[in-house]
Amino acid sequence: MACYKVSSFIMILLFVTLVSTGSGKRFAEPRNLLEVPDLPKPTLPEIPKPTLPVIPKPTLPELPKPIIPEIPKPTLPEVPKPEVPVVPKPTIPEIPKPTLPEVPKPEIPVVQKPEVPELPKPTFPEIPKPELPTLPKPEVPKVPEVHELPKPTIPELPKDFPIPSLPHP
Repeated sequence: MACYKVSSFIMILLFVTLVSTGSGKRFAEPRNLLEVPDLPKPTLPEIPKPTLPVIPKPTLPELPKPIIPEIPKPTLPEVPKPEVPVVPKPTIPEIPKPTLPEVPKPEIPVVQKPEVPELPKPTFPEIPKPELPTLPKPEVPKVPEVHELPKPTIPELPKDFPIPSLPHP
């Protein structure tokens, strides 16, 4: 409902605007801006330039150089170098190597290998190679040539033909 009121308000404003500007009447004459009357140009009075007074440069009094008294360098007392006492190297006593008692090796009885008799290689009888019969070459039939077929023509339906999906009048 609010949208309807806004659009009607805009329509009223548009109507009032068109009526007030479109009647052909002019409410104000245009100004001729090209004709400007000659007016005297204003003149500015000449103002004298101000002169600055000359200020003398200040002179600084000379100060005497300060005298720095010499300070004697402090002397450090000599410290004797510390002596490191000599420590004798420790001696490591020799430990005798432990000896392991000898363990007698057990005797393993040697098993004699039995002799395996050699078997003669078998001989196979020669079998003659089978002869395969030769087959005649198969003849492939010729492929028939394909001619271009004429395009089928679709008959046109009459204009008043009813379409099943639409209701018929």
